[in-house]
Amino acid sequence: MIEIRQLTKIYGRTTAVDGLSFTVRPGVVTGFLGPNGAGKSTTMRTIVGLDRPTGGETLIGGRRYADHPAPMGVVGALLEASAPHPGRSATNHLRALAATHGIGMRRVNDVIGLVGLDDVAGKRAGTFSLGMAQRLGLAAALLGDPAVLILDEPVNGLDPDGIRWIRDLLREFAHEGRTVFISSHLMSEMALTADHLVVIGKGRLLADVPMADMIAAAGSTVRVKSPRAADLAPLLAERDVEVTAEGPDVFVVAGSSSADIAETAFTHGIVLHELTPMQVSLEDAYMALTREHIQYQAGDGPDENGRAVA
Repeated sequence: MIEIRQLTKIYGRTTAVDGLSFTVRPGVVTGFLGPNGAGKSTTMRTIVGLDRPTGGETLIGGRRYADHPAPMGVVGALLEASAPHPGRSATNHLRALAATHGIGMRRVNDVIGLVGLDDVAGKRAGTFSLGMAQRLGLAAALLGDPAVLILDEPVNGLDPDGIRWIRDLLREFAHEGRTVFISSHLMSEMALTADHLVVIGKGRLLADVPMADMIAAAGSTVRVKSPRAADLAPLLAERDVEVTAEGPDVFVVAGSSSADIAETAFTHGIVLHELTPMQVSLEDAYMALTREHIQYQAGDGPDENGRAVA
């Protein structure tokens, strides 16, 4: 379990994280969402001791990361896929990490096979593609067979087969009762992978909810097609619902049910050619929640040291 307690991190004049509190529980995949500059990467870096909090604390299994005598067996983290020394082979990179915790060569070979790097295990990491580097980073995170996984953009650079593989891996990891905490900007993939969501904006908590509740809270819409759309749309708009035209005979209604729309059309003798309920996507729900908290439109804003604050 990961506990974030009133976490605050300030870089110079920039408050990257502002009194943030939430808990990541075992047994589910928890997605971590937020606009660029929201404080996601800073929060993750603080959890694993790469940044020191200005205030508050982060705990893994009730302890600070630095207080675990063998942290690799407690938490596996992938925050930057480019971390390996470019002159080391994949095998030697993992062997060096394994030596710090007394992990044997058998486990090194196991994780190399698990992430699909058998054929390039002897090649220098500096020659790897982005996807191969990502797989090596995942191998390092899994090396200690940890109880907690913390991954920032885990599918970055992976092909469709690799994306499906890691999705299944994370869900199996959680099914075993372990803790999985992932950050991503890919809403479609997060919708398929995560069970629970933590959403932040400008360093503050916006939502801490199950995936289903996040989408349900955003409501649903109904696609309507009628040869008399121009007559029906104003009648529905009178009921304080949102009507958005998509074409001369088609519009989308938010805030009303299919049954209410059908009854209104029937009452006024209006023929309907289509009446299709549409569930709001995670992307739509996320955009609605974070619209007022977008700090950077393109690229993460830098901290006082020039590092992106994501």
